[in-house]
This record gives sequence, C-alpha cells and structure tokens, in this order.
Amino acid sequence: MSTATETIATESGADNAAPAARSTTYVKAFNEGVAQVMRENDDVFVIGEDVAAYGGVFHMYDGLLAEFGERRMVDTPIAEMGLIGLGVGAAARGLRPIVDIMFMDFLAVALDQVVNQAAKMKFMYGGEVKVPMVIAVAYGAGVSAGAQHSQSLETWLAHTPGLKVVMPSNARDAKGLLVSAVRDDNPVVFMLNKVLLGSRGEVPEEIYELPIGEAAVPRTGDDVTIVAFGRMVAEALKAADTLAENGISAEVIDPRSVQPLDTATIVESARKTNRILVVHEAVTFGGIGAEVAAQIQEEAFDHLDAPVLRIGAPFTPVPFSTPLEKSYVPDADRIVAGARRLLERN
Repeated sequence: MSTATETIATESGADNAAPAARSTTYVKAFNEGVAQVMRENDDVFVIGEDVAAYGGVFHMYDGLLAEFGERRMVDTPIAEMGLIGLGVGAAARGLRPIVDIMFMDFLAVALDQVVNQAAKMKFMYGGEVKVPMVIAVAYGAGVSAGAQHSQSLETWLAHTPGLKVVMPSNARDAKGLLVSAVRDDNPVVFMLNKVLLGSRGEVPEEIYELPIGEAAVPRTGDDVTIVAFGRMVAEALKAADTLAENGISAEVIDPRSVQPLDTATIVESARKTNRILVVHEAVTFGGIGAEVAAQIQEEAFDHLDAPVLRIGAPFTPVPFSTPLEKSYVPDADRIVAGARRLLERN
C-alpha cells in the first residue's frame, strides 16, 4: 500500500522528498486551494448563496471575504439558474468564476444553463469561446438532509459532452483537483462530499495541481479490485483491511474524476486481479458503475473470472430517517460481502 507522501512525491516529480505536508481537513484544504488560486489570478472570483459574509453553508469559503473583498466574494439571491448563467457569461468573457451551488440537488433548477450553455458553448463557437468555470456542489447522504438535499447526481453530468466531473475522496485531492479545475479552460463540476468535509489528511501547504482524469491507487492487491468513487473510497479501504485479515488481497482504485474516466488504470487492474467490484453512493440503476462494467467487458473480458459486481444505493429517494439513511448508503460491510461473493465464483 503506497502512502500519501509517496504518492505526492511521484506526482510532483520529486526525486527524493515530497513537498512539505501537514494534517488538515477536507473543507480547509478546499478553502486553501480557493484562496491560493485567487491570489494567483485576479480573474478568479466566487459567487453563490451565503458564500461571502457567512463563508458558505459548509464554511468552505471562511475568511475569503476579508482577504478578497466584495467584488470577488459575491453573495447572491436564491437563484441557481441566474448563478450558472452569470458564471457562463463571465467565463466566456475571460474570467474564471467559481459558482457555488449549495446542494447538488439544486443543479436541477439550473440544468439548462449547465448542459445547454456551459457544456456546449466552446463546441458551438468552434473553440473561439472558452468557458473556464467551476461549479462547486455539496453532495451525498449521511447527514439527514432529506431527499432533496442528499443526492449523488454525477452520472447526469458525466453523460454530457463538454463537462468535466470530479469527486475528490480526501483532503489532499480536494485541494489539488480544485486548483486544476480552476486552471482548466472547460467547465468543471466539483463535487464535495458532505460527510467527508471534516475528514483529515496530509496536504502540502503550497499550491499544487492533481491531474483531472488520472486515477489514484491508494491500495494495491492481487485477488480483487474495488473501484470506489468519492466517499466510498474510505469505505473500500476499510473493507480491504477486513478482507486482508482473512487472507484476501484487495486493490482499491479511486478514479477521482467521473468525466474523464481513467479506464486504462481500471482495465490494468482487472487484468491483474480478474475480479472487479464497483461501488458508488448513487443509486445502482444507471449509475457510473454500469459504465465501468461495460468498459471492462469491452477491454478485459477474457481476463475476468466473474461478472463485474456493482454496489450502490437502492432505487428510491434518500430517506430522512437516520437508521434508514444508514441502511441506504453502501458501507464497508457490504463491500466485504460483495468481494467474497466474487471470490466464490469460478
């Protein structure tokens, strides 16, 4: 299993030592990344509901108003379609907006602006117009926020040509992917998991990028591959520990982005372990797990010793009840059970 420090050293091109890192939370790492890209480029600004004076409903923007002022930290009315429209227009004119949509569910209000304007403008103008904007959204269940504030809708967006969709699973990736997203000349939907916001990790203090579309392999193994998205990476790593106690070596792959998807890394692992389990928080039906399974069977079918197994949420709205919600979201126990099912098939 490679350590976070070793991974940083590899991706930064360092020969012997990784950049200095210290422990911080996922939300603070995101906040630090925003501050650093705003210092780097005066064209970067943040707009959204309660992002300035309050620092965001999840405090993702704490302290930024004091440093950057009201022209670059802009509180807005509750008007998601107007927010995305403003972001598209500003980006098309050369600015780099970060548009905060408080809950991912609320993107449904502005979906026309996202999929018909932001995603298509560069294509329709033959590349003469770019839309370098970030749409930051909080997603996921686990905090009893109810059916309209708890969804994982990454597959909606990943199905739209022109959009990039990233799902950082830890503090270090939250910062590095945010920097890459702001510097990207395409619209990027940046998904922040609500349950992970307080999780801690080793994060370099200086500004750095992590490539969008390149998976991480936080744990190597030989018997089964677990492809996990977002919050499910932590559950997959717990499951891998449990499996190891029973002599089962599990490899964990964190794609980090849904669009583009690093199919090559997943296929390489499938050819090694011969068994693949895909886990995501979104409902199983029509989820990204189905796309991963399809690509594996196209590229590595002859290497599989069992069908690709998907684990996701049931096809129902997210429950408000805490016990029901806990049962709704996949966890390490379900991943362990799935891996054992795969190993029982020959």
